[in-house]
This record gives sequence, C-alpha cells and structure tokens, in this order.
Amino acid sequence: MTTFAENLATFPSIDHLSGIDIQDAAGQTVHHIPAAPGKLGSLRLYYALAEKFANRLDGKAATQGLEWFAEHTADAEAHPGKHPNIDLLKQIIDNKQTLHIAPLKKQ
Repeated sequence: MTTFAENLATFPSIDHLSGIDIQDAAGQTVHHIPAAPGKLGSLRLYYALAEKFANRLDGKAATQGLEWFAEHTADAEAHPGKHPNIDLLKQIIDNKQTLHIAPLKKQ
C-alpha cells in the first residue's frame, strides 16, 4: 500500500490555487479547503480528484480520495472530527451524495 506522501508526489501542482470549494447541486459552498499551511496536502488531493473526475465528487471519487489519503483514513476513522476533509469523503459515500469541486484560482 502506498502512503499519503507517496500519493501526494504524483498529484498535479496547486501553485495556481487559492483554495477549493465543495458545492452542492444549488451551487452553495458546503465545504472549503484553503491554500494554507496544514491544508495543502488535502487541497492537492482534492484538486487531483477534480482533475480525474471532471470536478464531480461522488461515491466513486470519494472512494478514490480515501484510498489516496492512505494511512490518514484509518486515523480519521479512529478519531472522528480530526480530519474534516476525510470525514467529508466518508459522508459523501454514506449519504450517496454528488457534489461539485470548484478549484479557486489565485487573483
């Protein structure tokens, strides 16, 4: 099994992003990941999901995201609330949701 760090090294650059919004069907932002210290790994992973799944965040994309989070997924399961970006992926699977990933370009 690959680690999160190994997966991260394969993801596209996020240098051009200020963050990512996760939006519901009405276009309302339900989750935000900023380009900030401590969040860059999650931002990069979600951007990779956006690229791979045409900005669609559904059960298939969320399952891929949990695989890419690797060892952090088990930690999130053991400590609910500690990893909100992983919790969101689990919620999408559990509730059979389809959301939209909206990358935010730097101004």
